[in-house]
Amino acid sequence: MRFFANDIQDKYVMSSDGMYLGQVDNLVVDTKTGKVLHLLVLPSEEVDIRKHRLDSQQRLVLPFKKVKSIKDVLIMSSLD
Repeated sequence: MRFFANDIQDKYVMSSDGMYLGQVDNLVVDTKTGKVLHLLVLPSEEVDIRKHRLDSQQRLVLPFKKVKSIKDVLIMSSLD
């Protein structure tokens, strides 16, 4: 999957079961390989942040390998 960071900046993130997780704020990239490792997502109010990994700015750290689709919104497969 190829894309530019600008292509997904500010896009909404949904789980595959339809829960609104939040909005993409930034990416974590491996500088040696160029692979995207994680999405940093501003969490929605409906997300229980205690169930997720957070960074120092209280953003959700979601594994990029769980992204199923990038179109108008990002769809994440199961995060369990």
